[in-house]
Amino acid sequence: MMPICYLFGAGSPPAHTPKIAAHDMIIAVDGGYLYTQRAGLRADAIVGDFDSLGVVPEHETGGSLVIRLPKEKDQTDMFAALSFGLKKGFKCFHIYGGLGGRLDHTLANIQCLAFLINQGVRGYLHDDNTTATALKSELRLAPREDGVISVFALGGDADGVYLRGLKYELDNVRLTADFPLGVSNEFIGQASYIGAKRGNLLIIYPNGTREI
Repeated sequence: MMPICYLFGAGSPPAHTPKIAAHDMIIAVDGGYLYTQRAGLRADAIVGDFDSLGVVPEHETGGSLVIRLPKEKDQTDMFAALSFGLKKGFKCFHIYGGLGGRLDHTLANIQCLAFLINQGVRGYLHDDNTTATALKSELRLAPREDGVISVFALGGDADGVYLRGLKYELDNVRLTADFPLGVSNEFIGQASYIGAKRGNLLIIYPNGTREI
C-alpha cells in the first residue's frame, strides 16, 4: 500500500487514533504534539513555531526531528509540515486536528487541500464524523445506503461538473465559488461518481466512505 503521511494539528483531536503502518510518517504540528504524546505515537517530525504548544521541544526529542519555524512567516505551520512531507516524497496526506479549532485555521487547512491537489497528490481532512478532500478529475465512491455528501468549487469556479449515483445528479454544470449548489446531497445505495472538466472540487462526506 502507498505510504501515508499523517499530520496531527492543534484543532479538535480525533476520538480514535488512526491505524498507522510502520512505513508511514507521523508529523506533529505545533500543539498537535500533545495529542501524539497522549496517544503514544512517536512523531517522526515536530513542526511549528510552538505558539500553541507553549514550549519548544528539545531537538531530536525522543528521536523526532524538531523543525522550529519563525513566528512571523507567510505560511501556516500545517502548510510547512505538508511541504516537508512532500519533500520526503509522500503522495497521500491525512490531517487530524485540522478542523474544529480556530475558523481561520480551518479555512487555511481547506486551502492546503487545494495546494496538495495542485501538486498532484491527495490530502484528507478528518474530524470525528466527516472527511474532506479535494480533486481535479474524478472521485469514485463505493455504494453506501445513507449519509450526506457535499461538493463545492474550491479556489474558483469549476466547469463541467457531474454528480452521478447520488440523490441529486448534475451533468456538465458550472459550480461557482459564491453559490452552494452542491451542499447536502445524499447517498442512495449506488456507486457514485463526482468530477469536473476544469477546476478543483472540495468534497465532504461521512467517515467510512470508501473510494474505489
